[in-house]
Amino acid sequence: MPKVTTKGQVTIPKAIRDRLGIDPGDEVEFVETNEGYVLRKTPGENPFEKWKGSLETDRTTEEIMDELRGR
Repeated sequence: MPKVTTKGQVTIPKAIRDRLGIDPGDEVEFVETNEGYVLRKTPGENPFEKWKGSLETDRTTEEIMDELRGR
């Protein structure tokens, strides 16, 4: 059974990290429920979000997609 360190840290067992898809550097949250707390991996930043609005063009997304698809 994992124990809390003096710094308030707990080692999450590997089987649980694997099941939740938690990797080093990921953020997690503790959600309070009626039964106690639930550990949940927080959704990461959408990798495409940083590129949103970066393409300078007068064409619509549909026009660009049609061109990419050869239409």
